Amino acid sequence: VQLQASGGGLVQPGGSLKLSCAASGLSFNYYAMGWFRQAPGKEREAVSCISASGSSQYYADSVKGRFTISRDNAKNMVYLQMDSLKPEDTAVYYCVTDYPTSSARIMGVIELDGNPVLFASWGQGTQVTVSS
Repeated sequence: VQLQASGGGLVQPGGSLKLSCAASGLSFNYYAMGWFRQAPGKEREAVSCISASGSSQYYADSVKGRFTISRDNAKNMVYLQMDSLKPEDTAVYYCVTDYPTSSARIMGVIELDGNPVLFASWGQGTQVTVSS
């Protein structure tokens, strides 16, 4: 399994970025996908996730109304549109999936549709820096 995250960069406060994640090595449309982030000196945070069908989403309170997650099952891609970015959004963003594993980096649990879902990271993250 590989999850290739891209789209990070330096942006001014109030700006936008769109993260992309290309997935391979799994039956993409069977698994939930999501994003976690980690800033230096801070705890890892679950940002957003989306169910396999795309019908259900989760957003952390800190990003509700500003971030939008989406997926394209035909292209094995998941996206995170980030608007109205704030300096506190600065972090490394990791693409994650609930594909069962004992070898990937466990990131954490998100409740989706009332069920706890364990997510793991299979690749490098992408750096997002929000600064003037």
